[in-house]
Amino acid sequence: MSAPPLSQPTREIPMQEKHTFRSDGLKLSAVLHVPDARKPGQRLPAFIVLHGFVGSKDESHAEIQARMLEQMGYVALRFDFRCCGESEGERAQVRCFDQVADAKNALTFLAEREEVDPGRIGVVGHSFGAAVSVYAAGVDDRFACVISSCGWGDGERKFRGQHPTPEAWAKFTSLLEKGRKQKQETGQSMWISRFDAVPIPEHLRKNLSPKAIMEIPVETAWSMYNFRADEVVGNIAPRPILFLHTANDTITPTEQSIRMFEKAGQPAELVLITGTSHFPLAEGDAPRTKAIIKGWLDKFFPSPLGA
Repeated sequence: MSAPPLSQPTREIPMQEKHTFRSDGLKLSAVLHVPDARKPGQRLPAFIVLHGFVGSKDESHAEIQARMLEQMGYVALRFDFRCCGESEGERAQVRCFDQVADAKNALTFLAEREEVDPGRIGVVGHSFGAAVSVYAAGVDDRFACVISSCGWGDGERKFRGQHPTPEAWAKFTSLLEKGRKQKQETGQSMWISRFDAVPIPEHLRKNLSPKAIMEIPVETAWSMYNFRADEVVGNIAPRPILFLHTANDTITPTEQSIRMFEKAGQPAELVLITGTSHFPLAEGDAPRTKAIIKGWLDKFFPSPLGA
């Protein structure tokens, strides 16, 4: 009896299909976006779209990004990282380097699609997904370009910015140490609120996917603490990279993108957006942000379907 195919497409809405692909033996859930204007046999530039911290490909900034790219003439693949959303894996047991592997395996899957030019696949991510995007492109030169939206390059420094007072930092690090001790002594994870690790102001939480995970094991926070995309960002050149960040980000410190830009080779661009925080494609701010992204794409990574 033959094995089932790794990808089993199901038509969702016109030009969007549900798929699955394998990453380290786990089945990951994905949605493929293909522009309506694509001609039969035409191979288009494409993007892997990475969601945020223990988030989802659905009803999220990742879905907004994928739909935007589809409208701009790109194939886009948004997917749930392992342990998140509809993908396999122990829920919330997120490790940054596992996510890097997922991104690389997503590229392998997308490169085999008949709609896609395999030599022109970029990666875009938001927040946690942006950090993974930068790292993945820094260690895998198959990624043709990068768009990092409100990302971070140094986990420890990011957490210090998110817990800025001595009292907040002491509380956070004591949680990390307590969780480490419990894991060592009992083999069991200590679970904490996602907001204990990454504080989000109440009024911005509406931008989280309703499918986002609300509790995480301490090991997930440790993984982020030790993750440093800025150590490999310099490897991306001469492939283009756009660092997009809100200018007064109350979730991921703006300095994280500034530091990565300083370490990146050319061509790299940094754009700081005022008047909003952390979710630059949220309703009201989307038109301005989309125009910035469209201008950058037209210059560095154009689609033949672009207006």
